[in-house]
Amino acid sequence: IRNTRLMKYFNLLKSKWGIKSNQQLIVIFFVFGITGTSSMMITDPILDFFDINKELFSIYSYGNLVYWMIRLIIIFPIYQVLLIAIGFIFNQFDFFWGFEKEFLSKIGFKRFFKKK
Repeated sequence: IRNTRLMKYFNLLKSKWGIKSNQQLIVIFFVFGITGTSSMMITDPILDFFDINKELFSIYSYGNLVYWMIRLIIIFPIYQVLLIAIGFIFNQFDFFWGFEKEFLSKIGFKRFFKKK
């Protein structure tokens, strides 16, 4: 019964994203996974380069929160670029470019992606 629910969910995603095959869906999940891991790994050296660490903010009452907000602000553009690049490597550029345009439009960058 669990496999039936899982297949329904996969079919829903395939329909929503306009994907034809399960193989393409697996590749897309794989790209999301690689991108998330890679963006986290790339962020550490960037923070180290600018000497940004948790201890720097430890004197403030919300220092830990500030550190993680800075980290997220740095990760966000890295993730977006890596998603397109890794999607291209796995021959899924069109899917991820459309995904990025839709996502960025929803968070306020709609004017940069005018529909033709």
